[in-house]
Amino acid sequence: MVVTQTCFGFFLLLSWGIIVTKAKAQIFMGSNCQNTSPEPLSSAYQANLDKILAWMSSDAATSKGYNHTRIGIDTPVYGQYECRGDVAENFCQFCVSFASREAPKRCPNRVSAIVWYEYCMLRYSNESFFGKILTHPTWHGLGTKNVSNMEEVRRGEGFVKSMITKATQETNHLYYLGSFNLSSTQKRFGMVHCGRDLSNESCRQCLEALLEQTQKCCEQNIGWFIWSGTCMIRYDDQMFYRLSNQTSSLPPSNDETDWFRPSSFHKIQTEESWSAELPIIPLTTILQSTDNFSEACKLGEGGFGTVYKGILGDGTQIAVKRLSKFSGQGSEEFNNEVLFIANLQHRNLVRLLACCLDENESILVYEYLPNKSLDFHLFDDEKRKQFDWKLRLRIINGIAKGILYLHEDSRVTVIHRDLKASNVLLDHVMNPKISDFGLARAFEIGQKQAKTKRVMGTYGYMAPEYVMQGLFSVKSDVFSFGVLVLEIIYGRKNNGLYMSEHGQTLLLYAWRTWGAGKCLETIDPMLEKSFLGSEVERCIHIGLLCVQEDAKDRPTMSQVVLMLASDTMILPKPKHPAFSIGIMASEEVYTSKSSKNVSNNDLTVSVSLPR
Repeated sequence: MVVTQTCFGFFLLLSWGIIVTKAKAQIFMGSNCQNTSPEPLSSAYQANLDKILAWMSSDAATSKGYNHTRIGIDTPVYGQYECRGDVAENFCQFCVSFASREAPKRCPNRVSAIVWYEYCMLRYSNESFFGKILTHPTWHGLGTKNVSNMEEVRRGEGFVKSMITKATQETNHLYYLGSFNLSSTQKRFGMVHCGRDLSNESCRQCLEALLEQTQKCCEQNIGWFIWSGTCMIRYDDQMFYRLSNQTSSLPPSNDETDWFRPSSFHKIQTEESWSAELPIIPLTTILQSTDNFSEACKLGEGGFGTVYKGILGDGTQIAVKRLSKFSGQGSEEFNNEVLFIANLQHRNLVRLLACCLDENESILVYEYLPNKSLDFHLFDDEKRKQFDWKLRLRIINGIAKGILYLHEDSRVTVIHRDLKASNVLLDHVMNPKISDFGLARAFEIGQKQAKTKRVMGTYGYMAPEYVMQGLFSVKSDVFSFGVLVLEIIYGRKNNGLYMSEHGQTLLLYAWRTWGAGKCLETIDPMLEKSFLGSEVERCIHIGLLCVQEDAKDRPTMSQVVLMLASDTMILPKPKHPAFSIGIMASEEVYTSKSSKNVSNNDLTVSVSLPR
C-alpha cells in the first residue's frame, strides 16, 4: 500500500496499510503539529500538558475508548484521545499510553499536536477544538491491487455511503464496520469512524468530505484508507478489524452489510516487528490436527478452556488452547493472552504461533512443549528423581530471567499475577517457559502498583497484600517466584505440608529450618548428593527474601537475578515469611478439571473485595 499525506510530507510505509517504526510499541501512522511554531513552552503550560497527558493515559483504562478534558485556566491545555470503535479496551489503553509519551516527541516545543497510530489518536492544543471537524490536511494509503471494473467502484461507493448512514443516523455510534459480498467468491470489508466529540451531523459532513476525495485518490484501488484527523474511512478485500466486544451491543443490519462479533483480535504485534500479524489458522486445520478435539489429544482442562495436542500436515506439533464457549471470564483471559504473549518475545516465555476465530470459536495455537509443566515432574515421586540439582538451578535461573524480562525489559511492565509450577512449561531440553497470561496486567512508566476489586490467583502463590487488599505490583510476582524457588528445592507444594505432620506451610518450614541451620537436612531427598550445599543454601535464602510479608522488603527481579549469578554478594537476613493463604469459600474456587487429587495450591480463586 502506498501512503500519501496531502499538503505536507512525512512518512513511509511497509506492508499493506501499515506504517512501521521498528521496535516501536505501536504502529505510527502520522503526526501534525498544526502549523505551530517551535518555541519553548512556559512552565505553566508544560505542567498542564504533563497533567493532561498523564490523565489521558490513565483515563483510557476505564473509559469506553474516548474522552476529552481541559486542564488549567490561565494557560489551559485541551486534550482528547480516541480509539477506533473496533479496538478492545485494554489495547486502547496500551495505545493511548504510548501515544501520550510519543506526542511531545513528534511535536517538540509545540503547543498543539495530533498523533495517529493504527488504533488510536491523541490530540492536545492551547485552544479548544472539541466538536470541530477537520477536512484538511488528509492522509491516505493505497493497496497494491487495482479494481478490475467500474462495477466494484460503484458498489464500493454505495457500500461506504450506507456505512456513513448507519454510523450517523441509524446507530448514532459515529462508527460502523461491515462487509458485503462482491461476488460468490469475493468479499469487501469497510469501516467508517468519527471522533466521538462530533455531532452526528458533523460526523456525516466529515465522512462525506473524505468520500468525495476518494474519487481522486483511492477508489481505483481495492484496498485504501483516508483520514483527516477527525474522521476516517477504510476499505479492503481482507478483514482488517480488531474485533472486540464493543461491537456486540450494536444491532445487526438487514442488508448485505453484516456484523462480525468474535470476542478477540485478528491483528497482533510482536516485539521484534510491531507490524507483524498473528497468522490466522483455519478451523478445519485445527480440527484435523486434533482429531476433532478428541479426548486422546487432550493435554489439560481448566475453568476457562481446554488444551489439546495437535499435529499439522507437515508434522509440526502444536498446543491448541480452546476457549470454553460458556466462560465469560475466559473471554477476557483470551484477550489478555493474545495481547501480552503476542507482544512479548523471550526464550523463557512460551511462543504464540497463531489464532483461530472461525464459527464462534476462540482458539490460540502455541508451540508444543513435549516435557509438559514443571508441576508434572516436580511433585511426582518417580519423575522428580530425574531432576538433579544442576537442572533445578537452571530452571530457577530461567524462570527468574523470564520474569525480569516482563518487569523491566519488555516495552511495558507486565505483571503476570499467576506464576505457579503448572504455568511453567518445559521444552525438549527442559528449559523453562512461562505460560498463561490470562490474568496479566500492564503498568505505565512510573506506575508502582495497582488495585483490583476482584482478586484472582492460585492458593499458595498469592502475595498477602494482593489477597487482603487487592494490591498488586512487580513484588507480587516476586512473591510467587519465591514460592516456586522453595518448591523446586524441597520438591513439595507450598500448601502440601499444610495439616501434615509438620503442621505448617512450606514457607514457614523452610524459614525455620534455614534459621536453625538445618535446611540442607530437610530439602528434597531426591537430590541426594547431586547438590552443592552453598548453592542450595543461597537459593533458599533468596527464596525466603522473595516471600517476606512486606512487599517493600522483597527484592526486585533484577536484584534476584544478580543474587543468583553471584556467590560472593552478601544477602540481607530474611524476615518472617508471609502468612499462608488458607481455604476460602468453595463457591469462590475454580479447580483444574484434569486433576483428580487437587491440593490447596492447585485451586484458582476469585475474590470480590468490598468497596
